[in-house]
Amino acid sequence: MIEIQGLHKSFGSNRVLQGLDLTIRRGETLAIIGQSGSGKSILIKHMIGLIRPDRGRIIVDGVDICCLSRTALYDVRSKFGLLFQASALFDSLTVAENVRFGLERYREFPPDRIREIVRDCLAKVGLRDVEDLMPYELSGGMKKRVGLARAIAYGPEIMLYDEPSTGIDPIRADAINELILRMQQEMNITSVVITHDMTSAYKVADRIAMLYNGKIIQIGAPDEIRNSADPIVQQFIHGSAEGPIKEY
Repeated sequence: MIEIQGLHKSFGSNRVLQGLDLTIRRGETLAIIGQSGSGKSILIKHMIGLIRPDRGRIIVDGVDICCLSRTALYDVRSKFGLLFQASALFDSLTVAENVRFGLERYREFPPDRIREIVRDCLAKVGLRDVEDLMPYELSGGMKKRVGLARAIAYGPEIMLYDEPSTGIDPIRADAINELILRMQQEMNITSVVITHDMTSAYKVADRIAMLYNGKIIQIGAPDEIRNSADPIVQQFIHGSAEGPIKEY
């Protein structure tokens, strides 16, 4: 579904991505793990064309997006749904207004159809009778669910989750993990989960890729990553201060 070849990106002297290669299979859930600041979020911004690479190719469903016009890029972006790390709800809009925000602007649906989609998407994430609530009335876990409802309202083929368990307690985090699994099963979508939460990665992923020093240094099934012989991978997954990864 997504093929990344020789991706390079620097910001001044900071070389974030250094020849990164990655294949994301259609219909799988791939978790990308790595330290904070390692470039995970930069990577998914490349996938949807928010950032242009210095070098390399990004092929989404057979289309190289690196040289597309703005209009053509919008067409590719319509394949994606994105759950932001902090949910990114509009504080001045109700839950329903947040979920339908993009639908009203980028889809030609009548109002009754939009209301139906909003109700259906909220039900999919386990929320009912919350359409008129404001974001400040929601818990952290509920905000994540509303953000997910907004993301799936488009009917995406690819879902990107940026640190979905960050900022919520372990029980709510596991509920989000269950939702990720259910979205993949019910909607048969390709999912990319950016995380440093190994509990989440092991639970939701078909494969896990480790990003380190601007490259994918290992990729495999959860058990392969858990039993990796690479000391860098082992240090990260066990959260140890001792090892080849130095604090920076």
